[in-house]
Amino acid sequence: MDSKCRFHDDYHYYDIVRKNIKKYRKTANLTQQELADKIGVSMHYISQIGSAKPNKYFTLVVIGRIADVLEIDIRQLFDDVDIAK
Repeated sequence: MDSKCRFHDDYHYYDIVRKNIKKYRKTANLTQQELADKIGVSMHYISQIGSAKPNKYFTLVVIGRIADVLEIDIRQLFDDVDIAK
C-alpha cells in the first residue's frame, strides 16, 4: 500500500475559497466595499482575497465572518465545484 500523500499547490484551496466568495457575494448583491464594511476589514483586504495570486493570506475567522454575512454555511466556501472564472 502506498502511503504517500499528494498535496495541492499553495494556492489550490485559496482559489476555491476566493471563487466561492465572489460567487456568493454577487448572489447577495454585495460589492467588495459592502462586504468589507460588514466584516470589519478594508476593501483592499477583500480585493486581495479576490486576487488570483494573493499576497495576503486570509484567516479562518475572516472566512467565518464572510460566511455569516453571506448567510451561508462556511463549508459552502470550500465546495470544489466547477466555478466559472
